[in-house]
Formats: sequence, structure tokens, C-alpha cells
Amino acid sequence: MAMAYGQWLREQRKKAGMTQEELARAATMTRTHIAHIEAGRRWPSEEDARRLDAALNTGDVLTSFLPTGKGAPVADHFETARQLEQQATVIREFALSYVPGILQTEAYTHAVLRSAYPPLSRTDRDLRVVTRMERAGLLANETTPIIWVLLDEGVLRRPIGGPEVMAVQLAHVAALVETERIRLHILPFAVGMHPLLHSMLSLMWFEDQPPAAYVEALYTGKLHDSPAMVQRMQAAYDAALGDALPMRESLALLRATANDYEHAYH
Repeated sequence: MAMAYGQWLREQRKKAGMTQEELARAATMTRTHIAHIEAGRRWPSEEDARRLDAALNTGDVLTSFLPTGKGAPVADHFETARQLEQQATVIREFALSYVPGILQTEAYTHAVLRSAYPPLSRTDRDLRVVTRMERAGLLANETTPIIWVLLDEGVLRRPIGGPEVMAVQLAHVAALVETERIRLHILPFAVGMHPLLHSMLSLMWFEDQPPAAYVEALYTGKLHDSPAMVQRMQAAYDAALGDALPMRESLALLRATANDYEHAYH
């Protein structure tokens, strides 16, 4: 569908007698971003689509028919964020209850998905595990995207899947920190209330389009691309980060907790 969407955008641009550069200026975007959309490699955010509709006088067509990319077995509200995640140059994650998806081990993912309600069939669960492992593939690149992770201490303390699964999961995250693939900070319980205590948050920056933010709660999730809202969420993240443990202390707590889980099952 992204390809058809891009082709229609190209047709409307040509009908308007505009070059990609001219459309980019009119819609406050970059020419490269327009080219990616027309080629079916990317899609506009909802805000970009509104500006494209306005620039091309296409009503709300481009906004109403944004591609949804239903190919991957993930929750509908997460699909666009999942695809943007693969394009990001910088990702900052905050997790309140469990380890972010791109950092999960296979066993931990299975444990998370077994708690889904309504329950998933074994086939659906296995497909979602594969998708989550594919998302983690972005860690294979040694430098891009840059990933900062902020974890509430509750993520470490909740024994999802039991002690053995948790020991391996926390050791996996620790290894990513020790190899300098990610930066990690932990918000200890002692902090008490903090600006991100209401939900998880993922902030994403890109090479050729404005930043975006994704928040998720029970059965719902929303991708934000309004500059004012994204900036507000970035500020909340920064405020919470200021209360977190330094990276060395965070790593020490992570390793100590992993060891506690390991001793619990031996």
C-alpha cells in the first residue's frame, strides 16, 4: 500500500506542476523525504500528510489514506511506530513495567505474550515473537540508531517468566551496555513520583523528517508528531533522566539484580 500511496502522491504533485523541491518547501518537509514517500520506502506522519493535502489541494485524501503496513503481526496501534523505529537515527526509550521490545530476549518475549488478554493462540504468539526479534535486528548495526534506555526500577524487580528468564534478560541488557551499544539509566524506587510514571515512552529522531513520540497504555497506543507535543514529551524524559542513577551505578544495579535471580533458580 505504501507504494500505491507514493505513486498517487507523485501523480498529484505532477498535476500541480510542482517539483519535489517545490512541494517540500510548500509542505515544510525535505525533498529527500518526499522522494522516499513517492518511492514507497517511507510514509508521511499524520502532520506531514495534512501539510501535503494543503499544498496539493487534495482535501484530506493523503491524511485519510495513510498506509497502515498490516504485514507484521503487532498491535494495530503500534504498527506505524514499529516501522518508524527501523528508520530512526536516535531512539530514547522509557519503560515502566517491562523491558522494551527491541531489548527483549526470546524467552522473555514469550513470557510477556503469554500474559496477553484475550489470550493469543500459540501460532499468533510465535509470529509476534519472531516480529519482536526482527525489531531487535537494528542493534546489529554498531552505531545506528543511537539508543538511550531509561528503566523504572520496577522493570528489574518484576519477575516476568521467573528467575531464570529474568537473569538471562537482565544479563543481555547489561551486555549491550558493556559493549557500548546502548546507554542505560535506572530510575530507582527511592525517587518516588517522576514525570514518566504514567506510561511508557519512545522518542525517535530521523535524518530527514521531524522527531516523533510514541506512548502506550492498556490496549491503546498513540504516535505523536505535533512538534509542541513531542517537545513536551522530550522535556518530561529529560526531567526524569535527571533523577536517574548514573550509567555506572545503573549497570551495577542491573548486574546485581541479575545475580540475585540467578542464585534464586540454582
